[in-house]
Amino acid sequence: MTRLITLINPNKVHPPITPYALDVLTTQLERHGYTAEVVDLCFARDAWPELLEEYFTSRPPPLLVGTSMRNTDTLYAQQQRVFLPEHRQIVRKIRSLTSAPLVGGGVGFSTMPFACVDYLGLDYGVKGPGERILVDLADRLSDHADPSSVPGLLVNRGNGRVTRSATPDPDTPLGGVGEVGAGQSRAWQVDTDSSYTRRSGDRWKVDNLGYYERGGLGNILTKSGCPYACAHCVEPDAKGTSFAKRSVHAVVDELSRLVDQGVCDVHTADSEFNLAIANTKAVLREIGRRKDTAPDSPLHRLRLWIYAQPKPFDEEFAELLAAAGCVGVNVAPDHVRDDMLDGWKVTAKGTRYYTWSDTENLVKLCNKYDMACMVEVLAGMPGETWPTLREAIDRTLALDATVSGFSLGLRCFPYQPLGQWLAQESAGVRHVPGTQSDTATEPIVLRTADQCHSPVEYERQFMFQSDGTVRPVCYFSTGLPEDPATMADPAGRWLHTVELMWEHIDPADYPRVMLPTAPGSSKDDNNYADNPFLTALTAMGYRGAFWAKWRERDAILAEAERRGIA
Repeated sequence: MTRLITLINPNKVHPPITPYALDVLTTQLERHGYTAEVVDLCFARDAWPELLEEYFTSRPPPLLVGTSMRNTDTLYAQQQRVFLPEHRQIVRKIRSLTSAPLVGGGVGFSTMPFACVDYLGLDYGVKGPGERILVDLADRLSDHADPSSVPGLLVNRGNGRVTRSATPDPDTPLGGVGEVGAGQSRAWQVDTDSSYTRRSGDRWKVDNLGYYERGGLGNILTKSGCPYACAHCVEPDAKGTSFAKRSVHAVVDELSRLVDQGVCDVHTADSEFNLAIANTKAVLREIGRRKDTAPDSPLHRLRLWIYAQPKPFDEEFAELLAAAGCVGVNVAPDHVRDDMLDGWKVTAKGTRYYTWSDTENLVKLCNKYDMACMVEVLAGMPGETWPTLREAIDRTLALDATVSGFSLGLRCFPYQPLGQWLAQESAGVRHVPGTQSDTATEPIVLRTADQCHSPVEYERQFMFQSDGTVRPVCYFSTGLPEDPATMADPAGRWLHTVELMWEHIDPADYPRVMLPTAPGSSKDDNNYADNPFLTALTAMGYRGAFWAKWRERDAILAEAERRGIA
């Protein structure tokens, strides 16, 4: 029987995002004796059917086809673009070209895995990291054994019924419904000992350098999972509620090989790089040690970009970051007021773990060690009013950060605390004020998991209306100064608050601030997917985190126009 496993990247958003998960999966499959190939549709945006046809008619029939879905949608409440219908087209095209079974996974997929298996018409699904489960599934198929015995595997039984096999975790039958943080470790799904193989230039593998040359940062994972319980975050449920920390030497070996290929700007793929700080510092010390002891180490060319929480972030950490080659820190305090964050930005025990003074300290340390810094504020959480938002803007702009970013509205998912709270408030009988979708044609009424017949039914309501049309669920605080007719309309656009934010800020500060906009409304649009500034930036050869160039966007756009770059 064939030992070929084919992996598909269906994500075509530009600027491109390197599909790290497929490097992880190919590494594990190859270690277990399989041939793993990648068909990447990112750079065949319009010609993807032809690329799939070329592959499946020229290669041996695969044992299994996997597809990794990084996002179900853009996640921005101001740009509600959903990718699942296009992903279903891709799956159907694959079905027409091969009889091999199909399995889905990825972080976006894992936010509603039962519904994704059903909607996309897949045979199997993986919630959380897939590197061990995929090998187990391939082994079962190769041995003609029952795949449903693979721990944690989702199996499509047909007619809307999707089941999940028993796992070493005490997960509930609904894959995480219930109290957040209750036994969803998923650490057993991660190989913490070995490096992942990163390649460039191979036709049927992830082309890391190709992504980098088109504007995609390199990426590195030092740990998976997160034990915190922030109300708007999907990662603890999608990845697990404990840290699976990778070997320090494996991480740095991988980093070195990536930079040696020419991928010098590398962003951390951890939920937050500075959590589990002892392990994080150990990684940074190892980078510094290799740089100190090997003048010819590729790590001297490393430019590291990280996601971080305001705390822990002490001077030793800042010094280690700078020595390792960190050039930019993206910190997400989400708000400036304790009363806005209490109960929403918390540990698994419900306690807060930082204050605004920690954010102020982080920005000062970044400036001291010559690292760029972006501070991100999440506006529109429950309890938000125009005075609380105005205070958040003023105090954030008072920081000496490179750029400050503000988003308005929260995307809601089945197993995040916010989504579960909305389902409880709605209880299948009422539209909760503040819930909104640009494509809603009926009131948004959510049911709790207990009120649903299956996890498929529970998850689907966060993405689809009763007639099957796409309708992602978002939330905006009803304390914001919107017209009552807007609040009463499930498809009402919450744009008055956006206008107030623009009016409140001195135009002289516009170069150093990212504000929400209606999609395509101005050159200042900070939505990621197919953003004209970002695509111009990459076409002109800029590398690194895009926010670091935000202050220069007027000059960059003018130069792009002069050079005829779309």
